[in-house]
Amino acid sequence: MRASLALPEHAGVGEAGAWPAVIVVHELLGLNDDVRRITRRFADAGYAALAPDLFDGLGPKPICIMRTIRAYSHGGGRALAALEAARSSLSERSDVDGSRIGVAGFCMGGGFALLLGRHPEVGAAAAFYGDVPDDVEGICPVVSGYGGRDRVFGGNGSRLAGRLDELGVDHDIVTYPDAGHSFMSHHRGVTAALASLSPLRGGHDEAAAEDSWTRMLAFFAEHLAASK
Repeated sequence: MRASLALPEHAGVGEAGAWPAVIVVHELLGLNDDVRRITRRFADAGYAALAPDLFDGLGPKPICIMRTIRAYSHGGGRALAALEAARSSLSERSDVDGSRIGVAGFCMGGGFALLLGRHPEVGAAAAFYGDVPDDVEGICPVVSGYGGRDRVFGGNGSRLAGRLDELGVDHDIVTYPDAGHSFMSHHRGVTAALASLSPLRGGHDEAAAEDSWTRMLAFFAEHLAASK
């Protein structure tokens, strides 16, 4: 499975200098330069970050997307198995503290991040402007963000918060009224134009993106803290 790995430039903290880690789950557009930028930003914040390509080996891009969405609707299937393999791969690294692994997903990846967040070895999940699985029983603490102008996924923030309240799971969920879909991404060209005109009202929103990064990194620092 293809993947993009980014490591901090400074020494890790904790036992034997091991870093905490984050699995980055890409959008519907796949593992591209923008996902690599996000992965690098996690590394700059002190995390070993790994972004697996969920479309690898599934054929042409339209078929990849269709198969991955179908896997999500059936509980994750091959894609979730790939994410669990990425978690296992990270935990086996000598420079990673396997007890401090989180997941961060965006768009399509947001739903998969919540699915992986049910794994007992995942300590925190970040899910941005994606779907909410029907079953989130046993999920780890969640930090999340949605765009209020997003007519497709914008209402999922309140839905997710309500479900986590019922389960008694710690969470930090914000819906940004002036943002649309993919507000943390930097899409360009035709993709950006189509997204902005669609019901998703997609497009980068600097204020929402930076606030989300601040909240997410603070949440991860709390829930992926080194053992006392």
